[in-house]
Amino acid sequence: MTIIDWLVFGLPLVLVLSVGLLTQKYMRSVADFLSGGRLAGPYLLAVAKGEMQAGAVVFVASFEVISRSGFTLVWWSWIAVPVTLIVAISGFVVYRYRETRAMTIAQFFELRYSRRFRVFTGMLGFGAGIVNFGIIPAVGARCMVYFLGLPPSLHLFSLTVSTSLLLMAVFLSITVFITLSGGLITVMVTDCIEGMLSQFFYLIIIASLLTMFSWSQISEVLTSQPAGHSLVNPFDSGELKDFNIWYVLMGLFVGVYGTMAWQNANAYNSAAITPHASVMGGILGRWRESGKVAVVTLLAVCAMTYLSHPDFAKGAMEVRDQLAQISDPQTQKQMEIPVALANLLPIGVRGILCAILVMGIFGGDSTHLHSWSGIFVQDVLLPLRRKPFEPKQHVRVLRWAVVGVAIFAFFFGALFQQTEYIVMWWAVTTAIYVGGAGACIIGGLYWRKGTTGGAWSALLTGSGLSVGGILARQVYGTSFPLNGTQISFTATLVAITVYVVVSLLTCRRDHDMDRLLHRGRYAVIKEKVGEVVETPPRRRLRWGKLIGMDENFTLRDKWIAGGLFGWSMLWVGVFAIGTIWNLIAPWPDSVWSSYWHIAGIGVPVLMSIVTAIWFTWGGVRDIRRLFVRLKEQRIDHLDDGTVVGHQNRDESSLPEAPFSRETSISKP
Repeated sequence: MTIIDWLVFGLPLVLVLSVGLLTQKYMRSVADFLSGGRLAGPYLLAVAKGEMQAGAVVFVASFEVISRSGFTLVWWSWIAVPVTLIVAISGFVVYRYRETRAMTIAQFFELRYSRRFRVFTGMLGFGAGIVNFGIIPAVGARCMVYFLGLPPSLHLFSLTVSTSLLLMAVFLSITVFITLSGGLITVMVTDCIEGMLSQFFYLIIIASLLTMFSWSQISEVLTSQPAGHSLVNPFDSGELKDFNIWYVLMGLFVGVYGTMAWQNANAYNSAAITPHASVMGGILGRWRESGKVAVVTLLAVCAMTYLSHPDFAKGAMEVRDQLAQISDPQTQKQMEIPVALANLLPIGVRGILCAILVMGIFGGDSTHLHSWSGIFVQDVLLPLRRKPFEPKQHVRVLRWAVVGVAIFAFFFGALFQQTEYIVMWWAVTTAIYVGGAGACIIGGLYWRKGTTGGAWSALLTGSGLSVGGILARQVYGTSFPLNGTQISFTATLVAITVYVVVSLLTCRRDHDMDRLLHRGRYAVIKEKVGEVVETPPRRRLRWGKLIGMDENFTLRDKWIAGGLFGWSMLWVGVFAIGTIWNLIAPWPDSVWSSYWHIAGIGVPVLMSIVTAIWFTWGGVRDIRRLFVRLKEQRIDHLDDGTVVGHQNRDESSLPEAPFSRETSISKP
């Protein structure tokens, strides 16, 4: 890295850390630390939460997938679009969860099921979460070591220390500082600023890569694969073992089933100013992600071209010499594209990508630290105490928990030996909790007959199968017939069946859903605790209703959601026509190459330009509004995540309001 690269790398980080210091004064309560005061707007949620997916480990995981499957997985992914769109626009799970006013999923479990179930799910979710998170700082630090061209080890005094361990310690220390400064308020604002900066950095990287590589060079590499392993023709990729159509279908099922169950960004689920703002944050997040696709894809395919095309043979040889110095085969595979990028990117652009990766590390790691530490305190420690913490003591305990999770992640990352793809590890560790919790969440929010017995049975079954799968993968390695995605898919199917059967056998009385969701005669409670109350939707059958829209959608919201639906369905139509066409008269690789030049590169590049401008405007607006709301908000120290008699503590002392249609908030 040159001086210019270091300057480009350092200045954005200084800006982000300075903002972190300035936001400390706005954190005045437990609700502020855990949920940002529940005052975040949709653009702030979309950009900040999206920054979790911009760290070094996510880029490395994406590079692994693209280098093995090319564009073929993108084609099959369109199968999932109609389902995921309806889930997003309708606010499936998201809306009802926000109506409960719970700060964590396990708090919702106490409201719906029992305190013991909350404690157990808190322990299980926390355990699965920190194991899942444990490899992230290590992979991120390792990526930066090789990207920056640092030596693998350093001599300190009389000791030889791994450079990646030192870098991991530095990154975790900075991340801990950000998280401790102001809790979710600081994490949200810094992540949003990082996300807005990254959007414009993406454009510079894209422009640079498009001037360095021609599509003919890229196409030559992508189309030179053996039969059955095509990177451009999805109908000639049947020999791809892990990332194929079955990966997409199983991932779709598990993804819908586990909506909001995985809690690595738990605080964002309760941070929205209204349930509808939470829904719009998810919809906007999908628009923003469509603009990020271009840079990740271009980086991967350009690196693959650099390594394989004769025009870059000299540079490729240098990359392979560097990779040969890495003894671990799994690390060699992971670092192939990052090392290639470090060699091919010009001065300045290399520093920009480095800044994106490190800001993403801070964004992702701070969100993980905040979420898993909060879950431990709120869902394990707090329910086990005989009395609630005092407000200052509560925040102090939350901060110590952040430090504890960071220390665990450091030692886990230093000692754990990774044996499979990053996304497969995430799939199977996520299933430890989500495998059973998904049924408990969906059943608890949407089914009056769901019981505590059904929840216990589903959770233990799903988790037991997932843990067994992890152990089998560790013992038998690649000889075990199921990969991480297949293990999680099997666990979820069994858990759903068990939840339904046991609940039907043990249900003695329907659950009071109005009380849980603050509807009917309980709706007035929201006003009494200072919540923003939305306009009650009128039951009308319109076209928007068919995809999940209700009267809470403004005209602008309808254009955003309807535009997303129409744009996505356009590509679903392309997928359907293309599939039928290829079954009748298969396209040659030259046609597929031209198609991906437009659909895989050209269109995403245009989207990245639009979303950079759009979400910078929206992010700045929502940050300003957040600070105004924080100054004006009414602080209630009883709003700390404690549940009393199946009600949130700040609600339990309020008298129940008489039934009123005018105050009812109904959402299908």
